[in-house]
Amino acid sequence: MTENPGDQPLRRTPLFEMHLSLGGRMVPFGGWEMPVQYPAGVLAEHHAVRNGVGIFDIGHMGQVAVSGVGALEYLQWLTPGDVSRLEDGQAQYSLLCADDGGVIDDIIIYRIGPDQFLVIVNASNTDVDFAWMRAHLVDGGRGVSQYRVNLTLLRPDRTLLALQGPRSLETLQRCSDTDLSGLGYYRVMSALVAGVDALVARTGYTGERGYEIAFDECHAGAVWNTLLEAGAEFGIVPCGLGARDTLRLEASMPLYGHELDRSVNPYEAGLSRVIRFEKGPFVGAEALQAVQSSGRVRALIGLELTVPGIARMGHQILLPSGEVIGEATSGGPSPTLRKSIAMGFVPVAQAIEGAHVCVEVRGRRLDARVVAMPFYKRAPAKRRAVSPPG
Repeated sequence: MTENPGDQPLRRTPLFEMHLSLGGRMVPFGGWEMPVQYPAGVLAEHHAVRNGVGIFDIGHMGQVAVSGVGALEYLQWLTPGDVSRLEDGQAQYSLLCADDGGVIDDIIIYRIGPDQFLVIVNASNTDVDFAWMRAHLVDGGRGVSQYRVNLTLLRPDRTLLALQGPRSLETLQRCSDTDLSGLGYYRVMSALVAGVDALVARTGYTGERGYEIAFDECHAGAVWNTLLEAGAEFGIVPCGLGARDTLRLEASMPLYGHELDRSVNPYEAGLSRVIRFEKGPFVGAEALQAVQSSGRVRALIGLELTVPGIARMGHQILLPSGEVIGEATSGGPSPTLRKSIAMGFVPVAQAIEGAHVCVEVRGRRLDARVVAMPFYKRAPAKRRAVSPPG
């Protein structure tokens, strides 16, 4: 969680000084200087999100505006998903795939209006993704024309916050006169938050109910403080990269550079659901059709250690006989489940739920079993009366 590709100068979000004042421990991540945790610690932050509400600075994420009369066909060409299925105000998890089917990044596409989209990309990949998007606009298929599409990287003008947890709606509603109670999962709407024009999306990276809020960066401190004050009754805490990682691991959400990269195709990563060949040609379609026809060679699995120990990225996965069959891509203790869990790739023949395997940790072979994912799934939310202020 401390990589800084290319050793370039670290960028900072508009909340950098706020994190320091709150005691955030800052680390390099994806070219940015970000808080990994605050004084309460990763466990406290994790449990706050699972049981109440937590707030994350995600201003390091890339935001790309795609607009114009050719925007829809362009995104149809660029991604394997069927963007035409989106209604205005709806979002879609998708991918950017290379010609050989490898994953360049995982993204979220928001349809803001008929010819207006917002694409959220990973922080460490923003520049690469934007260059890729521009290249496939100039040399696109499906009749895409660069003169009918506008691409804009919304940096540094816009920032993002994430409010996550079962009390996130109550917290957010206290800061907005807009009724947010009807905003469905993977939906987005315009709203005033702390008096600031914002896009509010019912999305997140924690496995809990939550919201991601995009707005002009000049208001970052005011919005952050207003949300912290509104969530005080529910035990809100600022959360860093450490809690984000334990939360997303429990929810079995992939992280680029771990479960996803150029060497991984969507079928191997269990993301075949995003591929829609019926929509027509798109970047990487031929390679992915070949994988679909021949079958994937390896599969992403969930692991639960049955003895004390912690599996981490890069630890080898073995059969009980000692044969190495793969390696973990992410792993760690689950604060919610009180178990040690991991994800990793193994040959399809070994990706059998309940199978006994081992993970080699510091020269020791620790017993584990293959389990279904996600490791954690939140219970249905209890209905609470939530009203706009005033």
